[in-house]
Amino acid sequence: MTRALFLQDAYMRSAQAQVLGHTPEGGVILDDSIFYATGGGQPGDSGTLAWSGNTLKIATCVKVDGSPEAHTALVPAEPASLPPVGSTVTQNLDWERRHSHMRVHTALHLLSVVIPLPVSGGSISAGKGRLDFDMPDAPEDKEALDRSLNALIELDYVVSESWISDDELRANPHLVKTMSVQPPTGAGQVRLVRIGDVTRQIDLQPCGGTHVARTSEIGRVRIGKIEKKGKQNRRVYLHLDV
Repeated sequence: MTRALFLQDAYMRSAQAQVLGHTPEGGVILDDSIFYATGGGQPGDSGTLAWSGNTLKIATCVKVDGSPEAHTALVPAEPASLPPVGSTVTQNLDWERRHSHMRVHTALHLLSVVIPLPVSGGSISAGKGRLDFDMPDAPEDKEALDRSLNALIELDYVVSESWISDDELRANPHLVKTMSVQPPTGAGQVRLVRIGDVTRQIDLQPCGGTHVARTSEIGRVRIGKIEKKGKQNRRVYLHLDV
């Protein structure tokens, strides 16, 4: 399988890896990857691969369908020569874009705290994101939500992770906030992302995405449009101010 280095260190911007193979579509499969693969509402990372004087621009990273080894593939931005199988490459992230995803993703976890309703969908992009809530009526005071969200950010909570077994997750269904997307199980363990610590934990939920280390790193945010999406659904947009 492709080892997900970003799970060990989401701040890793560059790393070496060995090319394991190519997909029929022209993707590059590595043994170790700092690139997050599209999933859970978070887009795949972009960047470059370098080897033997060559550079390949990477548009995104995706999961390889049907791969029993759980590989991911780096998708070139345009048709180009690929690094040979067995060669060593240097991966370099588009860090500004990744870091923006990290800030937005953690902010969306906090949004699910200030709006404590079931989440029916979500999406992340550079500088903004949104969550869909099971919310029949629009919030009465959007500015109050905005203030509450930024107050949580400014409290500078630590963001950390832990792992539980599939059985432990099944025994604690309240951990799952998302109605439309269930955490991946079957591998034996599930990653939990915690905001706060044992003395002041404010959020704990399954998540495979990348996050900042402390909430203050998110910076100020603002809640944008709140749209009605069906009888029971409201879409809440969030934007980074900087």
